[in-house]
Amino acid sequence: MAGRINVYFVVGGRFHDFDFARLEILKLLHVHERLRVRVAEDFADSAAISAADALVTFTCDVRPNESQQDALSEFVGGGKRWLALHGTNSFIEWGADGKVSTPRTAPTFMQLLGSQFVAHPPMGAFRVEVSDTAHPLVAGIDAFTVTDELYLSELHGPNHVLLHTYFNGKAQRGFTEREWFSDEPRPVLYLHGHGRGEVLYCTLGHCRSRFDMQPYVEDYPNVERCSWESPVYYEILARGIRWAARLDE
Repeated sequence: MAGRINVYFVVGGRFHDFDFARLEILKLLHVHERLRVRVAEDFADSAAISAADALVTFTCDVRPNESQQDALSEFVGGGKRWLALHGTNSFIEWGADGKVSTPRTAPTFMQLLGSQFVAHPPMGAFRVEVSDTAHPLVAGIDAFTVTDELYLSELHGPNHVLLHTYFNGKAQRGFTEREWFSDEPRPVLYLHGHGRGEVLYCTLGHCRSRFDMQPYVEDYPNVERCSWESPVYYEILARGIRWAARLDE
């Protein structure tokens, strides 16, 4: 009989409803009796991460230090898999002028992930296309439309893109890097190899509730669930979990 699989789940940071995301992802993990899950808010416990069989992250502005970045690189390079979600590749700073910048302070981390978030246009609906219809992570999924943050990222390939969208224009007002004029596809879901392992990155999944923008906004006026209202997003997450934990091998 196949044995236990240890999953390390990092969830936390800023500007998102991590209570909601934590619960939803834990429910998806819990359906697999072989998976035993340990939850943390950051990457500080490198020994625990190294001992895990798979890594899942849903963070924003959680910045591993140099030794933690090296441990993550060794984790993936040694042949393990990392399912990285939404803001994991986001480092965000608010300037005194109210402008939002995305500092390039952890190149090892971002190169391991295959991208770094830089900006997004105003929240709205966009169409997601399937880039590689034969790949099992997206096979049978048709093009779909979601309302979410459309990530405009600095890419650190090569990346095997599985889902993509398009955007040609200016990012939301407030971001310091607003010019995104290109007809190139914007990756939504992709695989990034490192050593003997891989990262599966999905940019979808924004969520926010009343108190998640403090101290900048005391009481945020909207509850945002975005792709979490789409069944296809849950299907992508479920497949990603099976992939990360090698449940089908």
